[in-house]
Amino acid sequence: MFKKILIANRGEIAVRVILACRELDIASVAVYSDPDKDARHVRLADEAWHLSGQPVQAYLDINQIIEVAKQAGVDAIHPGYGFLSENSNFARACAANGFKFIGPSPDVMQKMGSKVESRRAMAEAGVPVVPGTTDPVTTAAEVKELATKYGYPLAIKASAGGGGRGMRVVRRDEDVENALSGAQREGASYFGSNEVYIEKYLDKPRHIEVQVLGDEHGNVVHLFERDCSSQRRHQKLLEETPAANLDSALKARLLEAAVKGTKALRYTSAGTLEFMVAGDQFYFLEMNTRVQVEHPITEMTTGVDIVKEQIAIAEGRPLSFKQDEITQHGHAIECRINAEDPNKNFMPNPGEITNYKEPSMPWVRVDSACYSGYKVMPFYDSLLCKLVAWGRTRKEAIDRTRAALKNLKIEGVSTTIPFHLAMLDDPAFEAGRVDTGYVENDLMKRWKGIVSRYAGVATTSGAKNAPEPTPELKNGDAPRRRTEPRSFEVEVNRRLYQVSVSELVQEHAREQVSRTSLSGQNQPRLPGSPGGRGAAARPASAPHTVAGGPGEIRAAMNGVVKQILVSVGAKVDPGQRIIIFEAMKMESELVAPKGGTISGIMVKAGDTVETDALLATISD
Repeated sequence: MFKKILIANRGEIAVRVILACRELDIASVAVYSDPDKDARHVRLADEAWHLSGQPVQAYLDINQIIEVAKQAGVDAIHPGYGFLSENSNFARACAANGFKFIGPSPDVMQKMGSKVESRRAMAEAGVPVVPGTTDPVTTAAEVKELATKYGYPLAIKASAGGGGRGMRVVRRDEDVENALSGAQREGASYFGSNEVYIEKYLDKPRHIEVQVLGDEHGNVVHLFERDCSSQRRHQKLLEETPAANLDSALKARLLEAAVKGTKALRYTSAGTLEFMVAGDQFYFLEMNTRVQVEHPITEMTTGVDIVKEQIAIAEGRPLSFKQDEITQHGHAIECRINAEDPNKNFMPNPGEITNYKEPSMPWVRVDSACYSGYKVMPFYDSLLCKLVAWGRTRKEAIDRTRAALKNLKIEGVSTTIPFHLAMLDDPAFEAGRVDTGYVENDLMKRWKGIVSRYAGVATTSGAKNAPEPTPELKNGDAPRRRTEPRSFEVEVNRRLYQVSVSELVQEHAREQVSRTSLSGQNQPRLPGSPGGRGAAARPASAPHTVAGGPGEIRAAMNGVVKQILVSVGAKVDPGQRIIIFEAMKMESELVAPKGGTISGIMVKAGDTVETDALLATISD
């Protein structure tokens, strides 16, 4: 039995694992980067340890995390999702240093982390795969040759990618070179490999995934399917289970194939097999060797705590149930609430949440790390929380989700709440007629005409909640009052301690008495109920211009310059791509606001810049 687990992650998934540890009476250890010092997972954990380095890189520093695990004396490490969760080298480092990695074996993780290798493995297991290559491609000529064989559209995918990152869809020869270089660049930047492969891109498919669990005794079960077809830029916006209007015979074949593939891998821990469903056929897409962002809807309909099962499996125990003991009850929907503005092409909107209040309703769950005063930072993805609602029927689940969204208050930043409400009200969604292109090709085109209906649902202004009044204290005949506590942190040998100071002020004599308490991280102090943050990565956005004065290209928000496509003296046309820019894991193409000559480039690739920073200038 584990006594102490380190969570190598941040935000809502770190909170989710900490809460599972509490139920199991296992001590939890949080890690945090500089900007996350006041984060909710830090407050909830039994211990919190500082990670040095740049915000994102800190959570990717294998050596530093292993060193913290040694100093904290943990038994096991839970990676959550994102960051190092599917890094086989991290899993090997855990084992080499005597820590149990709460996930599958490094060899299986490495195999399924490669889209090329995973396709081969599933094909050998008899699981249908999308037509395409099993070997990497490197040139535009190869892509065009495959287009002749399979026909457009094709999907160019980073072999080590996932969640839409490193994926480009091409529909004609002239777009191949840009798409290929973009997929290769993202693969190298985010996964350390520029290897890509090609798949036939299925128009109007459904994205159906199957949750599986496997233990170290050879037992494998599925926890049924989830429909993740409501997507934008290949990123999931809303998930539900069971999948609406899915033929029962097709569903049975799909679940059987998922179990077959999982058994062939001798897979242990929680995992998810993703499929594309077109007509009466389905094709394996990829396997995620970790807990999924959308795992709560499966928990709501099956009653299985997936994170606790992960921990039990890692302890060497068999699954706590058999396949025939698990059934689906009712219907559950999850909305991923992002800090993005639907009215500005879903532009990320970092800032401070001035007011945060979750709905208190039966059969509604919110996984979040947010609170009033929480700062949405540009270093990480834009997911704020996951709102999950259960109903006896799909209609009841939709109605309950709609009501819960209207009672979810997030002020200070723009959110996708209005867009989620529009989706729930849309006749196509209500009828269950949703494919992976529905949001972009249908609902988005109608958004401007219906946005006014939801204008008052979520505001982007507000004030922080006022502190609770302090009761008056008395000392004989000399009344004194207690001032608002001031909290700050003291770091001792990399471990974080919370210090709280309040003053007793004597009203007449102005005497002051300070009371100080020093404790470890076992008492949460931040408001808001438990929950989790998403780790979903963001793919390239549509090209756009961020301009200041005439001929100026400026950063719309804090971010990183990924690539500069022109040089000083180059002649450019209006709309020509100038800079590849990334903010909140969303890659954008900044284009020329006018024609002319590049007269200045003020940044270089890799630079981190602040909002409104001047990046380049164009002269007439």
